[in-house]
Amino acid sequence: MDFLDETLTAYIERYTTSEGQVLKELNRETYSKVLIPRMLAGHLQGRVLSMFSQMIQPKQVLEIGTYTGYSALCWAEGLQKGGCVHTIDINEELEEMVGRYIEAAGQSNNIITYLGNAADIIPTIDETLDIVYIDADKENYTNYFNLTIDKVRSGGYIIADNVLWSGKVVEPVERRDADTQALVAYCETIHNDERVENVLFPVRDGLLVARKH
Repeated sequence: MDFLDETLTAYIERYTTSEGQVLKELNRETYSKVLIPRMLAGHLQGRVLSMFSQMIQPKQVLEIGTYTGYSALCWAEGLQKGGCVHTIDINEELEEMVGRYIEAAGQSNNIITYLGNAADIIPTIDETLDIVYIDADKENYTNYFNLTIDKVRSGGYIIADNVLWSGKVVEPVERRDADTQALVAYCETIHNDERVENVLFPVRDGLLVARKH
């Protein structure tokens, strides 16, 4: 996931606006108490998501994959007044932690959490979406795109994380595991879908940004 030299990464983060205090505390607790903490968006990627949100100024955001809530809080920073981040996760063990930090950030009225299977929950969210952020089980990325594309407004965005998958996506085909194959297939799907234009940003583990025509 870390493609850049540590010194260069430190330089980049030095000239990136700091994460807020609540996000710093969430970052620390995730790394001290939760399995696979590198799944957290973290400082640089979090500021990228926040910047996207403030540029787009969304009314409705759908996030697939809450984890400990860091990225949901970043998306909430650019919401229009009365806007909402809908965030879905299947891990009930993190539910209390997520809720605690949403409250600490003063975002309880702006973030709705859903617990369960995203494929079942997405059809129940009856909103026109400005942003969809996919950061969940890799084998279902294409399914999540298909479930959400018609809900996204013209000019809206579908953004997928981890599309570089620590560089595994450029390994020989015979060496790719199921997740890697699914991510390559997702990128192919987006790139060949005439309903969107897309660019892959090499931010951390890769963000594929697709804008709906």
